[in-house]
Amino acid sequence: MAETTAPATSNARTTTTPDAAATTSRRDNLVIMVLIVSAFTVILNETIMGVAIPHLMADLDITAVDAQWLTAAFLLTMAVVIPITGWLLQRFPTRPLYLAAMSTFVAGTALAAVAPGFEVLLGARVIQATGTAVMLPLLMTTVISLVPEHERGKRMGTIGLVISVAPALGPTISGVILQFLPWRFLFVFVLPVAITVLVFGFLKMRSTNETRPAPLDLPSVLLAAVGFGSLVFGLSQIGESAEGNVLVAIAFAVIGVVVTGVFAWRQIVLQKRDAPLLDLRVFRERTFSVATAMFVVAMMALFGTIILVPLFTQGVLGLSVLQTGLMLLPGGLLMGVMARPVGRLYDRIGPRPLLIPGTALVATALWMLALTLSTATQPWMVLACHVTLSAGLALIFTPLFTASLGSLPQHLYSHGSATISTLQQVAAAAGTALFVSTMTAVAITQIDGGASEATAEAAGIRTAFLVGAILATLGIGLATLIRRPEKVEGEAPIAAH
Repeated sequence: MAETTAPATSNARTTTTPDAAATTSRRDNLVIMVLIVSAFTVILNETIMGVAIPHLMADLDITAVDAQWLTAAFLLTMAVVIPITGWLLQRFPTRPLYLAAMSTFVAGTALAAVAPGFEVLLGARVIQATGTAVMLPLLMTTVISLVPEHERGKRMGTIGLVISVAPALGPTISGVILQFLPWRFLFVFVLPVAITVLVFGFLKMRSTNETRPAPLDLPSVLLAAVGFGSLVFGLSQIGESAEGNVLVAIAFAVIGVVVTGVFAWRQIVLQKRDAPLLDLRVFRERTFSVATAMFVVAMMALFGTIILVPLFTQGVLGLSVLQTGLMLLPGGLLMGVMARPVGRLYDRIGPRPLLIPGTALVATALWMLALTLSTATQPWMVLACHVTLSAGLALIFTPLFTASLGSLPQHLYSHGSATISTLQQVAAAAGTALFVSTMTAVAITQIDGGASEATAEAAGIRTAFLVGAILATLGIGLATLIRRPEKVEGEAPIAAH
């Protein structure tokens, strides 16, 4: 959004009294509510496959590394599409963007419900992700634009609920459904909800953003797709390195890093004529940069745990899919209960007093999982670790969203939300691939050494959580560097039209 457009247009917001202007209007609240409900619905699908992986491996005759692509491909597609949303939010009004995104998600969900096999199911997940990718940046940009600074913590708390609770509840819902019904009903369950949300949005959604002509740099789109795709594919192949594929894994990872670097360089060049696909000037703000690094750590921890815990409880402890889903429910509910209180606390005390204990709890939970899991582990121990992890993540997401976007000038809001969402999804995809690949590589080595399948799988999962624990411990140091953003001159919310 252009920095100079908002003050130039007369509207109801600019003619209200100062007190009225300091709060969010009912019309704006309705727009935000539509986006929050829609985002919750679509993001729920990011992790709905987690508990289903053992079922899918048996029903579709695929390996764990293949099955994790049903989650990783979803996340990777979002990472490829989300950079374009910075351009979309400048070029098109909010309402048609919303309708296009939700319609795409509905189409993908319908296809997944009737998919005859793995390949079609994977394609349906990609279509779902294409719609989902637009929703989160649209929600974040709208909230940061419409909500006054003193209310942002509370509102971002609600977004934190969407970001953290929706993925956390996915495995529980999946577990309950799979206990009684085939895997197709994961999508049959979501489809009527998504259609209802789409119809409600069609009736109530309105455009709230200023638009301006903006070029779309197609080479940047291609570079993003190749760079992020190669990186995640390379990570996924690490799990098979014991079978001789280590050179392939390294080659794809290196290609991913190099092409992503070229993508970043091209954005810097395009910034000189104000035409980047993703404006990297957002990283000039220290708070934004540090918060983004913390997002990477938090998302790797969240999605790695979501995919590894079901593999451990079902493959090692022998629990049912329903028992696994119910085990993950308390953590998801805790994150939901904490979301808005954490947002209100942010408005009062700022980010650092929340982020430091939050990262410490995440690190503690991962270290406990890394050091204690075995074939003799009691289910209550896994539950306690997951609840601890969930409490820590609840203290992290809201302060990070609010502090990072709040540190940017108004004209970079759309690029900031697109950047956060892009790196968040890349981190989730990379974390999923890294955790599963590490588990697989260690398990193969253990089995070759004569260990039983359950013992080998437990050792692999412990090693994967050890990687996560080290990353989370580094996150504690990053938390000490984040502070409440100083108010930017002319930061008033953008007027709605």
